[in-house]
Amino acid sequence: MTGAHSVALASQRRSFLIPATRKTAGGTPAPRAFARLWRKAVFVLACCTACAGICARAAQAAPYYVTVAGLGGEPDYEQRFTALAKDLDKLFKAAASDVHVYTLTGADATKAHLTDTLAQIAHEAKPEDEFTLVLIGHGSYDGEEYKFNLSGPDISAEDLAILCDRIPAKRQLIVNTTSASGGSIGALQRLGRIVIAATKTGTEKNATVFARYWVDALRDGSADTDKNESISALEAFVYADRKTAAFYELQKRLATEHPVFEDTGKKEAVRAASTESGEGQLAASFVVLRLGAAQKAANDPAKRALLEKKEGLERKIDLLKYQKAAMSADDYKKQLSDALLELAKTQEDLDK
Repeated sequence: MTGAHSVALASQRRSFLIPATRKTAGGTPAPRAFARLWRKAVFVLACCTACAGICARAAQAAPYYVTVAGLGGEPDYEQRFTALAKDLDKLFKAAASDVHVYTLTGADATKAHLTDTLAQIAHEAKPEDEFTLVLIGHGSYDGEEYKFNLSGPDISAEDLAILCDRIPAKRQLIVNTTSASGGSIGALQRLGRIVIAATKTGTEKNATVFARYWVDALRDGSADTDKNESISALEAFVYADRKTAAFYELQKRLATEHPVFEDTGKKEAVRAASTESGEGQLAASFVVLRLGAAQKAANDPAKRALLEKKEGLERKIDLLKYQKAAMSADDYKKQLSDALLELAKTQEDLDK
């Protein structure tokens, strides 16, 4: 029980104990009066306990997903962008029982509607929640400002950053799969936020194929390279990057897109993770989608806490790998062994 609930309970106890107490000649409460007081105390205690349970459930991390299929300009692109967004919509809605999914396509994919959606999430989300924004479509970059093409007015990377900065979720992922998306990284990057772009700069302006393989990564079990039944942002990026390169090789075309990511909030975007620079640490620990038993656990209230504990231990292990160079060999070995042992115990409990 929290301190606030304890104070509230004590206050309520005083409020009905004082007027209800009737004493016998010996100075002790009458049996009937005492019984009534006891029943009231038990009732209030039960109510407070129930409230505490509700608050505890509300404190569990909940995922928020927003997918936007921007203006296609041509029927073929319009259909392709919408289909990819709908595929993500289905995948995200199956992610967890408490998931929040917003998908904007066609006439709904406007700057006003996107602004309202992100404002709603800013009002509802909590710091412990996780937020993912996926942009599918065309982008433009004039050398200074990136814009995501929408029906009606376009939205700039600066405007998107302002809207996303208002969302309290401390862990965020923005996947910009559009042409010229590399031009958006500078405005979007922030501590606690992973920014993935289909192009390394704003000058790669041809239509991209990265979005197709990002979606494929979330439904292909082979993307889960560490076999923990969840696909991290880094795993999805590596998968989509590899498939994108293979596409151009198969087509015998010069690649016009080179996917990059940035997850420290203060450095240049990179093509690969590095323990030296710290790039990839957050992306490796950010679960985009769960698979198999992990997905079932996410939808089972009885196992949700265990799953969150497991993923927290996996994040701790990933962090240790990045901190290894600054630790003594004995300290690293001990902390890693302890974390791995605890992870094995947690997994055993999940499997019961």
